[in-house]
Amino acid sequence: MFTLNDDEHIGTPEWSGMGDTTSRTAIGITQEHSLAQLAGEFKRLRAERRMTVAALAGRAALGRTTVSKALNGATVPTEETVIALARELGAAPEPLLELRRAALPRADALDPAVRGEARDETLDTPKGETAFERQYRRYIDNRWGKLSIIGLDVAHPERSSWPLDVAYLGLSLGESNTRPLSQDSNRATKRPATGIHIEQGFADRTRILIRGLAGCGKTTLLQWLAVSAARRNFPESLSHLNDRVPFLLRLRTLTRAGGLPVPGGYLASTGCQLADGQPQGWADDILTQGRGLILVDGIDEVAQDRRDETRAWLQELLACYPDNFFAVTTRPNAVREGWLSEFEFSELTIQSMTPKEVAVFIDRWHAAASAIASSEEEKLQLGLLKEKLRDSVRAQRGLAQMATSPLLSALACALHRDRHGHLPNGRIELYEAALSMLLYRRDRERQIETGGISLSERQSFRLLQRLAYWMVDNGQDEISRNDAVHHIADALPSMPEVACQGSAEQVLDHLIERSGILRAPDDDSVDFVHRTFQDYLAAKLAVERRNFGVLANHAHDDRWEDVIRMAVAHASPADAQQLLRRLISRGDRNTSNADVRHRLHLLAAASLDYAAELDPETRNEVRSRAAAVLPPRNADEAARLARVGPVILDLLPGPENLKGPEAAAVVHTAGLLGGDQSLTLLKRYRQCTKGEVPFYLQLHWNRHDIAEYAREVLSHADLDYLTISTPEQIAELHRIKIPPSVTFQGDFTAEQIATVPDVKRISSLDIGYNSELSDMQFIGTYLRTRRLTLDICNGLDDLSALNDSSVKSLSIWKSNPDPLRSLASLRGLKEFRINSHGQFESLRDFMPLSELTSVYLGPMNCRSLSGVSDWPTIKDFSIYAYEPVEGLSDLVNLPNLRRLDIQGPLAAFIANRAPVMAQVQRLVISYTEAMDLRVLQDKFPGLKEFRILCDKSQVVDLSPLRDVGEFVIRVEGAGELRGTDGFTPQRLIGH
Repeated sequence: MFTLNDDEHIGTPEWSGMGDTTSRTAIGITQEHSLAQLAGEFKRLRAERRMTVAALAGRAALGRTTVSKALNGATVPTEETVIALARELGAAPEPLLELRRAALPRADALDPAVRGEARDETLDTPKGETAFERQYRRYIDNRWGKLSIIGLDVAHPERSSWPLDVAYLGLSLGESNTRPLSQDSNRATKRPATGIHIEQGFADRTRILIRGLAGCGKTTLLQWLAVSAARRNFPESLSHLNDRVPFLLRLRTLTRAGGLPVPGGYLASTGCQLADGQPQGWADDILTQGRGLILVDGIDEVAQDRRDETRAWLQELLACYPDNFFAVTTRPNAVREGWLSEFEFSELTIQSMTPKEVAVFIDRWHAAASAIASSEEEKLQLGLLKEKLRDSVRAQRGLAQMATSPLLSALACALHRDRHGHLPNGRIELYEAALSMLLYRRDRERQIETGGISLSERQSFRLLQRLAYWMVDNGQDEISRNDAVHHIADALPSMPEVACQGSAEQVLDHLIERSGILRAPDDDSVDFVHRTFQDYLAAKLAVERRNFGVLANHAHDDRWEDVIRMAVAHASPADAQQLLRRLISRGDRNTSNADVRHRLHLLAAASLDYAAELDPETRNEVRSRAAAVLPPRNADEAARLARVGPVILDLLPGPENLKGPEAAAVVHTAGLLGGDQSLTLLKRYRQCTKGEVPFYLQLHWNRHDIAEYAREVLSHADLDYLTISTPEQIAELHRIKIPPSVTFQGDFTAEQIATVPDVKRISSLDIGYNSELSDMQFIGTYLRTRRLTLDICNGLDDLSALNDSSVKSLSIWKSNPDPLRSLASLRGLKEFRINSHGQFESLRDFMPLSELTSVYLGPMNCRSLSGVSDWPTIKDFSIYAYEPVEGLSDLVNLPNLRRLDIQGPLAAFIANRAPVMAQVQRLVISYTEAMDLRVLQDKFPGLKEFRILCDKSQVVDLSPLRDVGEFVIRVEGAGELRGTDGFTPQRLIGH
């Protein structure tokens, strides 16, 4: 597979004198040398004719980028490009074409399509695929088929990348954490967060917004999608994407170039040299057919004031070409939740690497390094280093936390290797050591002569800081080459030792070639290999310039978060104090926006650990502001804190001295963030039984490594409820003390449900969202299960096995009710609840023939109460009605009825039409203004307790009840109560 990455620099030494000898020997020259010779000859010919790049591009009818790349040797030009340039430069094309063929890898050199020769179009050609599409797919494979891995071998740029199919590590994605199990208005059951693999996440979605932290692999994911589509080798679950044509659009490049492109400009705007050969309307045809794979990378890399413009561009694209696959990436806090939900985008979050995934990453990194090792001794040493690093990551919490992103794992691997098995402590120290390695130490220690320009580590830092600060200050992740040269030229007068070595452009070329952290993705732009380095260097310069006001004024912007925290690390004690005080002061003044105020205060608090030394007074002031929002007190506050990001984890307390709701909210906050970083905190809560702590502990199981979370957290917890949503969780149940209440969500088979260990402990079983189950034969193993709920199980057509079960309570939510007729022998059933579609004329059509004592009928099942008198044992009867209810008079024939619950919008209407029921002692009704409270005594003369359910917008006047009966009145949720005079506290409760 041929790949020539844009960030790989190939020199262009002086070379001339082409002729027959060169023509005869060119094939024997190395590919890189041949490409350099080809570029050098083009440069010589252009210089001799004193022709500008723009003029040459115009005469040759080629794009300027295409010509520039041919002159710089950035990629191998097409035959058409070589012939066109030779013609305009007055040179014979044959020797140039010979050099081009020598520059091609052997496989591609033999490919007739690459050489422009005829080939049999019927061989391996999918129906409808054009020659240009094949060429474009090959380009995507070549261009994006390798990953650049920092630190593999900085001395040899050609070794800094390795095949994507070996390097790619499919991480887990997180979905929305809760949703109702059914639409039953009378209940809302929480659904646990799901952690799914990439293939699962993309299998049934065509529009996805992917969130992820810096360095988590967002761009790599899009790269994998593009290459897999180009190769048509998606895994089977995604095989429907094989016919898609990928367009990888990096927003940092597109926005810097000006307006966002239309489809016809995709290739040119991304620097693809095939742009000039693109058939008229080709991209439009692909998208009109719905065959496009549109991959938009880096919403967070667009300035905030241009994100609405970017959204409008996406909206227009979706309107014109709705049938294509769209994936968009962003950092977590760059855009609000639901930013693209209007356009039917699902939101998935790339989760931090689990310990297992970190171990796999370390193995693959060292395998790649071993593949390019120069000796068997070096390979042996790499094997030893791999095992030592894996042990270090498992043993050291700080290192383990840093290694949960691919970027920091790669840095740790490279630094560990460079330092012969030793690592520094702390995130900033790791960056400092890595930068030292990349900028200076590696060349020096290997005695590599760079030639021409020679910069010290400090000199490189000074120049790179200027570029980094300008990019951060201007909200850009790329800088044009002209601007970069300008900034370096501006610095050279104060750096005479550098200025005397060459021009600003030469110094920039040296930094791109040798620094290891600066790169040129195309001819006209420069960026850092990762945003983290940019932020680190910008923070250092901001501190040196004492730009603390600038930092504080940008603290609300998520793009400045890491810059500010690193600035605290770089600053002296006095400067750190000043910066932190500015943050809390600005937060104090921001009284109109609580979210911004909390963000500023929490950012200051999260920066405390970065300060090596700080006066106690400032530290206490920062902590006091954080204390105003920490700990969270409910689920809403937990969700708001989680949006701040993982920085909040260091601020969350343990369970000691917390109230139940606070402890549960802390667990929920950490659980929402997920990943191994939250595991340490959650382990502190694993034996806590306060409030809903056990519920939230199990809720976030899927956001962590399944086996490790079961072993480290759930096996120690005293759970009263557990949700199981993956087969992997079933495999880990042997570690957990099975709680009395268990829920299965998803398409589990009867065999899987039956394999749960220690089922005798389960008294309550819920099965939801299951289309696999057809019968209930497995219930025979659940000997002590008294309560059963079937929620959206539409495949069930046989419930007869329940007749021999110990089930006392049965709930059917939006599942097929027809099999209920087979429950003639379920005599022990006492409680029945249902809300399911069906054609029912009376309750006899679906209610089990049991001696029921409690019945709930949802909106779909309470249109008629005809036949209810067949169940005279009913004591508790509830309905939730959206429509008028027929057969109310039959309730009179329930001699044991003691509690009547009428809810829904028509509750008042139904209550007013109810017959006289002297047997009812407790009445529950949803309040509406249409309710006539005075009729209660007449309708329910035996009433002992009246419970009124309201919402905060309702005003309830109780004066009509003042002289009616002696029953107790409970009012729940009302916004205001009136007419309460004359009621004793014993009679009116809850006001």
